Amino acid sequence: MKYSRSELAKMIDHSLLHPTMTDADLKAGCELAAKYQVASVCIKPYAVKQAVEWLRGSGVLVGCVIGFPHGNSTTESKRYETELACKDGANEIDMVINIGKALSGDWDYVEADVKAVCDEAHKHAAKVKVIFENDYLTNGGAGLGSDDFKRKLCQICERAGADWVKTSTGYGFVKQPDGSYNYKGATEHDLALMRASCSPKVQVKAAGGVRDLDGLIKVRDLGGTRCGATATAAMLDDYRRREAAGESSSAGQIGSGGY
Repeated sequence: MKYSRSELAKMIDHSLLHPTMTDADLKAGCELAAKYQVASVCIKPYAVKQAVEWLRGSGVLVGCVIGFPHGNSTTESKRYETELACKDGANEIDMVINIGKALSGDWDYVEADVKAVCDEAHKHAAKVKVIFENDYLTNGGAGLGSDDFKRKLCQICERAGADWVKTSTGYGFVKQPDGSYNYKGATEHDLALMRASCSPKVQVKAAGGVRDLDGLIKVRDLGGTRCGATATAAMLDDYRRREAAGESSSAGQIGSGGY
């Protein structure tokens, strides 16, 4: 196998973000994360303190979303939400940019928004992942095409102190021609673009569209160091199955939708 099971497990931020998840669901998710020894859980703000208790001694970090999923909170709300999450024990912060401000070309606002969260998190020794929501950026904006728009966001986030840039929330649904709602999430193109648009000190996280082991391996091959997932058990159980059967793994495609 190209990567060890531990290397791949430590790429995974196990996602516990669906609005309908109960306290029992969140606890079970934390137990699964500990069992599979992933990098972290990514959990809702109100559950951070409890997740810290559930995961104490496991080696699994607790991440918290900020301004999630649409990024529309005021900058001060995002900063304060970050402060509360960090005081509750969050090790990592996944914040959403103000998408409307970015599309308006108000780059100073976007940078200040990201910097406020990064500065607050770093005061508490927490790291920050900044979410672009690329499904909303397919036409670009502010006079820039899609790729140049994402490149500019990468530059802004690096300047503002981001530790990761991240493709998606997993909830950026876009209305389709048939009236249904769906999204692509992380795509190979965007991961390669974002990796090339940041210096080595800024990492890249994929989210949305990575549902199997081959997709996870592809994220790694493209330079991603973290991947948001709900299919954690299926991915890592498949690794064990292939390992036992003496199979090699091949990088498949990502970006098919779903988190």
